[in-house]
Amino acid sequence: MELFNHFHLDHQSRKGGDPNLSMTPGRSCPLAYRYSPSVFKREAEVRAETVFVIGGLYGNVPALETILELAMREVAEPTLVFNGDFNWFNVDAESFEAINRVVLQHMALRGNVETELGADADEAGCGCAYPDYVDDADVERSNEIMRRLRATSRGYADLAARVSALPMHAVAEIGGQRFGIVHGDAESLSGWRFAHDFLHDAENVTWLQQICRDANLRGFASSHTCLPTFRRFAANGERHVIINNGAAGMPNFSHTQYGLITRISIHPAPEGVAQYGDEIGGVHIDAIPVHYDAARFEQNFLANWPVGSPAHISYFKRISEGPAYAAPHALGLVRAPSVCA
Repeated sequence: MELFNHFHLDHQSRKGGDPNLSMTPGRSCPLAYRYSPSVFKREAEVRAETVFVIGGLYGNVPALETILELAMREVAEPTLVFNGDFNWFNVDAESFEAINRVVLQHMALRGNVETELGADADEAGCGCAYPDYVDDADVERSNEIMRRLRATSRGYADLAARVSALPMHAVAEIGGQRFGIVHGDAESLSGWRFAHDFLHDAENVTWLQQICRDANLRGFASSHTCLPTFRRFAANGERHVIINNGAAGMPNFSHTQYGLITRISIHPAPEGVAQYGDEIGGVHIDAIPVHYDAARFEQNFLANWPVGSPAHISYFKRISEGPAYAAPHALGLVRAPSVCA
């Protein structure tokens, strides 16, 4: 979440972070967010020729409309998997209802945002699990966005209950290859181990190799960290992949105004559509730009979040200019800083 990209709180604690932060709303990682990597050993719930993995829509209605249009252009009708945080900026009633009603017509996982919609108290705040180098003011702004969204959701109790009860992970089989789909990482809904920084860590790659071997996975598709990543690694003589789409509903690269989704398919992406990707085991894994109506989204955003509001302070620069991040950072060719304003 937020315009930052950083490690999981547990990793920060091992590196000397303040363990007391784990009790602070917005920094905490509730035990209910955790799961064992062994959960991915199960049978696949999703079997399709093409899957769109859509993380971080963040309440962007024009982006949702564009994604549905992209799906209609496919050779085979894709299965849409919304892997969390499809809500965020949509604190007006119309957008809240529109986003959630459409998403619930498809396969969906909850992110920390949807999970916290169902919380009775503010103990976890936004549930983002921010580490210690993120400023307290940034954390509190995210908590305030969550409070406003939760207030909106009370007018749609049925929708809020349904999205907060969605599963945290899924297994998809495409062309005989198995992929884990998560919001955060392979052991936590709000985990940061699929962030671009962490994937430079040899220890983390070893952890991933073991999980893929044990669960017979080609890799994972995730979101949560809000910045995209595409990394390949080997296990048992086979290539594997981590693809994090960053945000479907916000710019992911400097001086751009489009989102990204992940496309996994036995069919090549339409010519000129994929920004980057690879074919592994006969399956195409690509990052697909979402060229939504940026002017309309900005207008909707400003109607809910005027100058001086928490979301405007934290996000408007990214929405209008993109983060200080580029495709070479996503591909691991150049190491980006942990904080990308």
